[in-house]
Amino acid sequence: MTQDDGGFPRNILNPQGNNPFGGGGDGGGVEIDPEAVGRTVLTVFVLVLIAAIAWSSYYQIAPDEEGVVLRFGRYHKTTQPGPHFKIPLGVDQVLKVPTQRQMKMEFGFRTDKVAQRTSYRRGKEALAESEMLTGDLNVADVEWVVQYHIHDPQAYLFRAREIDEVIQDLSEAVMRQAVGDVSVNDLLTGGREALAANVKSALAEATAHYDLGITVDQLIIQDVNPPEAVKPSFNEVNQAQQEKERAINEAMAQYNNLVPQARGKAEQKISQARGYAAERVNGSKGDVASFLAVQKAYARSPKVTRTRLQLETLQKVLPGVKDKWVVTGAGSGILQHLKLGK
Repeated sequence: MTQDDGGFPRNILNPQGNNPFGGGGDGGGVEIDPEAVGRTVLTVFVLVLIAAIAWSSYYQIAPDEEGVVLRFGRYHKTTQPGPHFKIPLGVDQVLKVPTQRQMKMEFGFRTDKVAQRTSYRRGKEALAESEMLTGDLNVADVEWVVQYHIHDPQAYLFRAREIDEVIQDLSEAVMRQAVGDVSVNDLLTGGREALAANVKSALAEATAHYDLGITVDQLIIQDVNPPEAVKPSFNEVNQAQQEKERAINEAMAQYNNLVPQARGKAEQKISQARGYAAERVNGSKGDVASFLAVQKAYARSPKVTRTRLQLETLQKVLPGVKDKWVVTGAGSGILQHLKLGK
């Protein structure tokens, strides 16, 4: 800037002091060169445009994602995690899909707050999802969770509109069909695992049939309850069934304890009887064989055999007699006797 004779600054771009906006003379004021301003604005615009183009040409895919590139709105390619470039100015669009993340859908309840003690809530929408008719025409309140991951980003984005609603409707339809084939007692007691396996298999087939690009990882039946209006009656029935099962288990325990003991005693008696029978039969056979042997010996020498038998009999009998007397009348005719054992 310079000063004129009157002490006012004069623009170096217009040393003549002419007012570019129509006021001439040396009256003072800032004077602007339109050509310089235009060049400056154009330069700034070009720099901003170049920066915008460079910024819109770069994109980053996270480690748990894949990028689906659309060129003029049509699928072009799928990019993996890392930095990438694309055609800017809206020619290429990138949709990021979390393929490495496990997705979850809740039915019959909603997770309100995840903390050390997770809290849940149930609204009208959740109640409408969970109430369903069983095979024996009862109403059950079923809560379940579906966990899945995306294996085909292109199919996940373009095979169906409102993909989350489609998955939700399929899950609910498959669950209602499966619950309609079982009784409420199966749901409330031990049939949950089999039901969950059947529903998971059917849901996987349905998602594969419609080519939704997802894989069903797990289906968990969170809880099964009767409706609130009849819950007290169901609790009484369940209590009665538990008492029945307890009584049956106690009776079976006694049965398993007493019956084997009785069978063991019976087997013992039978074994003793068989042993006694074998002993008597073998003893009888031995007596017969001994008698036949004595008979043959007696036939050969009767006197010796008779004397031997008498002596053997006396040998067996006399040890059991307390008082023993030997009496003889030979000789003088006086009865003689000898008392033994003293």
